[in-house]
Amino acid sequence: MAESLQISVGQFPALEDKAANLAAIATLAERAAVAGSRVLILPEMAMYHRVSAPIREGVAAAEELTGPFTTEIRRLSLEYGLFIAAGMSKRLPGEANPDRALNILLLVDRGEIVAEYEKIHLYDAFSVRESDSITPGNELPPVLDIDGIKVGFAICYDLRFPELFRLLIDQGAEVLALSAAWARGVMKEDHWLTLLRARAIENTAYVFASDEVSVKSVGRSAIYDPLGVQLGDAGEQDLALITATVDRSRLAAVRTTVPSLANRRVSVAPRVQPLPSGS
Repeated sequence: MAESLQISVGQFPALEDKAANLAAIATLAERAAVAGSRVLILPEMAMYHRVSAPIREGVAAAEELTGPFTTEIRRLSLEYGLFIAAGMSKRLPGEANPDRALNILLLVDRGEIVAEYEKIHLYDAFSVRESDSITPGNELPPVLDIDGIKVGFAICYDLRFPELFRLLIDQGAEVLALSAAWARGVMKEDHWLTLLRARAIENTAYVFASDEVSVKSVGRSAIYDPLGVQLGDAGEQDLALITATVDRSRLAAVRTTVPSLANRRVSVAPRVQPLPSGS
């Protein structure tokens, strides 16, 4: 069983230019490999993030997993020996409504797709309705073993639902990895950093969070250790990489000092609730 795992978090302005987004990802993948990282976490919608285009154009940009975005992510993953988590918009096969897609986190290891997570909590908040163009997933996100360290994944708005992260912990997660495009707004940056630290503290787990930085998103990609100590903050840099090492001895020490997981008396049911009517 591995005692450590080095993880990098990439931050860049994912916009409406797929080629430019892929070029930024290639740069970050190279930097992560040079830094000695095994894992690279990238933002939500790293493939294409609609900034000014109509919803229809954003959905039209969606690709299948055989498309050019996934193909390039697989190539970079294989070339650099990386596990890459990258957000993208995926086409809905056979979907009757052409104005809808899936918001997924693509998970690739050494060139092979090992899993995908379809976002279950859609961002219908702060006067935004993601559900107008995105179909939600119905499966809980995965917890994957990466070189002996268990990593659980989530996307953006999921961060506001602590029970989801507790379920990842119940599946053995030692690291919580989040891919986001956290929207700008009053108190939003404070919410982002506060909730990231809270997820680390309450679950006594490492948190690695990648956020897009742009006119729409706050940036501030960050890393926290199991006691809530911040190990990295990308600020508002346009092309940034922050890196930290998951240390299993540190994890064990924190969970011994703060045995909140062992002291629990309330469980969380592992199921996805039906959507409220009207969503």
